[in-house]
Amino acid sequence: MTRSTAPLDTDRRFFDALLAADVRALEVLLTDDFVLVDVMRGGEVPRAALLDALRSGTFHFDAIELVESRARTYSDAAIVVGRTNMRGRAGDSAWSVASRYTHVFVVIDGAWHLASAQGTSIVD
Repeated sequence: MTRSTAPLDTDRRFFDALLAADVRALEVLLTDDFVLVDVMRGGEVPRAALLDALRSGTFHFDAIELVESRARTYSDAAIVVGRTNMRGRAGDSAWSVASRYTHVFVVIDGAWHLASAQGTSIVD
């Protein structure tokens, strides 16, 4: 794997871990100060809250289709911009969203980690 493809590979592992609710994998992939800006409401979700919601099953992904992604790499940082179609559940409520996203990755101890994620809903 080249340094330039590593952010895209890490991005795919992030989505795979979300879909599998693999909290252990996310603990490795996410920086300690990771923040997600929620695609549905625009609220900030810190790392601990995301992991707790996945661990408890309060928030669950039923499907994540990665439609496209591209990376720009700058030394020890990378920005991945892409598009997804996702479905899941928040409590008893089902949700579905098509979104564009921006993920910011940084190198820590020689490995890529996700520091920030923002999703924006695509409205037809």
